[in-house]
Amino acid sequence: MPLRIRRILAVLLLSGAALSIASPALAHGFSSTVYADVRPGDSGHVRTALELEYDLFVVSAADYRDDDQLFQEGNAAFEAGDATAQAAALNAHTAAAVGYVTERFSVTAGGQACAPSPAGPFRMGTREGVPYATLDLDWTCGERTGEHEIRSGLFPDAETYVRDTKTIVTYEIDGRTGSAALDAGRQVFSTAQSWQQRFGEFFVLGAEHLLLGIDHILFLLALIAGSRRLREIVLAATAFTVAHSVTFVLAALGLVEAPARVVEPIIALSIAVVAGWHLARTPRQLIEAQAGPLGLDRAGWIRLAVVFLFGLVHGLGFAGALGIDEAWSWTLLWSLLVFNVGIETVQIGLILLVFPVLAMLRRRTPRTGRWVTNVICAGVAVMGLIWFFQRIFGS
Repeated sequence: MPLRIRRILAVLLLSGAALSIASPALAHGFSSTVYADVRPGDSGHVRTALELEYDLFVVSAADYRDDDQLFQEGNAAFEAGDATAQAAALNAHTAAAVGYVTERFSVTAGGQACAPSPAGPFRMGTREGVPYATLDLDWTCGERTGEHEIRSGLFPDAETYVRDTKTIVTYEIDGRTGSAALDAGRQVFSTAQSWQQRFGEFFVLGAEHLLLGIDHILFLLALIAGSRRLREIVLAATAFTVAHSVTFVLAALGLVEAPARVVEPIIALSIAVVAGWHLARTPRQLIEAQAGPLGLDRAGWIRLAVVFLFGLVHGLGFAGALGIDEAWSWTLLWSLLVFNVGIETVQIGLILLVFPVLAMLRRRTPRTGRWVTNVICAGVAVMGLIWFFQRIFGS
């Protein structure tokens, strides 16, 4: 067996051993998003439509009231994929299900709490192929003011079922239209908030999404490690940014849609492919490569095209993180663009942090630089393959 092949296999084994202990919970799947639409109701009331991830909702509501029957019926309906039975399970246990929501989600007017009541039975739908339950609530408010406060503490980390739950609120009330993002750090917002506050929240949300979405970080790390010159990483990052921005905006406009069961495995595969691309090239190929337009050889242009194509898929992943597949996406458009800016800011920061270090290492100690680069790429490739098979087979 050639020495280079043995070295690559050794790197793969070492990286695999190190990364295989990393929990797949670090990738997408262990967080949740709640969607709340707030509008005027009849007779000065407020009407909210809340969409909650079904299986998580059943577990949380059953635990809240120690309602084992709800858990049994709801889980059986979920496993069977029967939307009618799923709605029936919630409607048969309205006290637990509605009580769980109204204790953690509230509407306030003039500093006084509004009184909630169900405005219809639970309804079932899907987001990104995941069952979601919709609960309509009518809120009676004693004070009739020009602004309302919305609070959400649904599915908190303390329940230990998920972490970093976000509530995406869209509203058309009090003569104002807008959107807001609530999480554990900021559970309350007012419909009178300024556009600067609203956009600031979505900027932070975008930055957090990239930082907490380790699969996207690993893809970016593979791009950085596999780029020999500043020009290459700039072009690769630009291609990735343009591509995922295109599909992100198209998804926000409702023009493209792809189920998470397709998008997520491809994202995982993209990590392995981009990381493996560098390992597949020998040091001689890297040194002797003839530069073409923009300083890229033929392999460099192919890599750039592959990055662009995968970037299109990552854009759908970013969109899926906020459930951007509904008509109200027009209302969210500007906030979502700011969310995208938050993603780009973190991406640029990571490039500025990692690439100069690798470049200096390669220049001062080329052999060590190649070894470190190979370890990074091999480790990222192994993790991408692990996630790919996990997402394909649903483990």
